[in-house]
Amino acid sequence: MSVVVVGLEHHSTPLDLLERVAVPEEVLGKTLGALRDRSNLSEVVVLSTCLRTELYAVVERFHEGVADLQDFLATSAGTTVEVIEEHQNVLFDDAVTVHLFEIAAGLRSSVLGETEVLGQVRRAAERAEAERAAGPVLSGLFQRAVKAGRKVRSSTAIARGATSLSHVAVDLATARLGGSLAGRRVLVVGAGTMGEGIVDALAQSNGATEGAAEIVVANRTVERARALAGRVGGVGVGMAGLVGALEAADAVLLSTGSSLPVLDVEKMTSVAAARADAAGADAAGADAAGADAMRGPLVVVDVSVPRNVDPAVAFIAGIELLDMDDLSELAERALDGRRGEVAGATAIVQQEVERYRADERARGAAPIVSALRDRVGQLSRSELERHRNRLAQLDEGQWNEVESVVNDIVAKVLHQPTVALKEAAGTPRGERLVEALRSLFDL
Repeated sequence: MSVVVVGLEHHSTPLDLLERVAVPEEVLGKTLGALRDRSNLSEVVVLSTCLRTELYAVVERFHEGVADLQDFLATSAGTTVEVIEEHQNVLFDDAVTVHLFEIAAGLRSSVLGETEVLGQVRRAAERAEAERAAGPVLSGLFQRAVKAGRKVRSSTAIARGATSLSHVAVDLATARLGGSLAGRRVLVVGAGTMGEGIVDALAQSNGATEGAAEIVVANRTVERARALAGRVGGVGVGMAGLVGALEAADAVLLSTGSSLPVLDVEKMTSVAAARADAAGADAAGADAAGADAMRGPLVVVDVSVPRNVDPAVAFIAGIELLDMDDLSELAERALDGRRGEVAGATAIVQQEVERYRADERARGAAPIVSALRDRVGQLSRSELERHRNRLAQLDEGQWNEVESVVNDIVAKVLHQPTVALKEAAGTPRGERLVEALRSLFDL
């Protein structure tokens, strides 16, 4: 049995391929079920975020299991396995543990120390458990990864400053609007986890400037939009009010679970035309001094994979479209202040990986250790009972003392074999010891 991961990450995969293998929330249950039903996969967790789509699995046969995962990704992307192989990351056993712990710690994110990924790792495991796709192996692995991620953030300063894609998206929009959102109208499309992060980042930006930005949240469920916007004194609208909100906005930040573009060329062409007409009317009625206050292009920041905005929107006059590639570039420039924390964070990850490995080795030896203790315990109890009549002169207290001495001897005799088994578990030597004990004690 092996634990494997086959996946695609942002730093080695073109954005168009990464978005084609992404697994939207609405099809995650179906995806987990389809993978779970494959004969070579006994446990599965799907981790699909803005930056990666990875399939974790417990397999009986390594090559067949990897082939199943590759085939699934290729089918999802409408491409060939050969294309997936050009960009894929394939790891197994200990390397999977290191990889997942580094992800949870934010060490493999475009934003070093990213905070959002920790919740994504936790929710991926929870969803797989709910769909009965994850079992004890992957559930335990993901739980320990989350624990390691939390420890890194509490023990280092790697999470200092803008350490989420939400914050970077807000920083990017702010930079494009001249360095301040004061007096601007910002539209957030999507009220899920990322949308909440964007609204929180906007609230922090508002607190640091004079003349707070006006925040509007648009969402398919208008009640959720209003609830999220209400946290920051904003306005919530349904998708029916999206076009009007776009026409009035200075910046738009999108992150929805939609697998299709929310903003297409037709819609954004109409929005750009309406904004141009409004700007022309404003200019006609403004004096020379007021002309400087005319609005610039609508800044659109797409924080989604798959993309929520048709890439062709970038060619519409009056629209400035930015996507995950632009976010990654800005995040890279902002890394310098936290690079010094990488060594400490990596050391913590290594410590947590070793603890996990030790616990897994001990857990792997547990069945044979338990069987050995049961067998020796049965033999000692049987022999004590067989000799009890010959020791009838002993009172109850004396007999209990004899039993205690025998139990102490048994524990001491079993101590070293138990330690040796736990230390060697998961290794060829451990397998030889297990087989020897099974043969010697008929376990």
